[in-house]
Amino acid sequence: MDVKLTWKQDMAFTCTADSGHEVTLDSSESVGGHNTGFRPMELMALGTAGCSSMDVISILRKKRVPVTAYECKVHVESVRDAHPHVFELMEFEYIVTGKGIDRADVERAVQLSEEKYCQGIAMMRKSAEIRSKITIIEE
Repeated sequence: MDVKLTWKQDMAFTCTADSGHEVTLDSSESVGGHNTGFRPMELMALGTAGCSSMDVISILRKKRVPVTAYECKVHVESVRDAHPHVFELMEFEYIVTGKGIDRADVERAVQLSEEKYCQGIAMMRKSAEIRSKITIIEE
């Protein structure tokens, strides 16, 4: 995988990857940016949530679980009293909506993602405690 960041102005960068997609990075006004894009650490949290979510949805689809909607929320806490401000806690909430969803199927999908398949969680686990919660919404 290769990525490229191109400086635009002040603290703003345009970022591209092998996939051809583009994202803007920026910082807050308090540190010289203009708040025009994601913060790099936000993208790390989003990437980890995306990695795990793709696993979970893939596993649920293979099990033919009738999912009609899905969300993954992540709360991150970082070390604030020292640099670098590494993630020390990531709390994932997997929210699955559907009719007649078996909780055991969702629990197994999350377990497989968090313990076997998700590269993002495997890397984050080196510095952060990983917690998860499952919410099932009956349609």
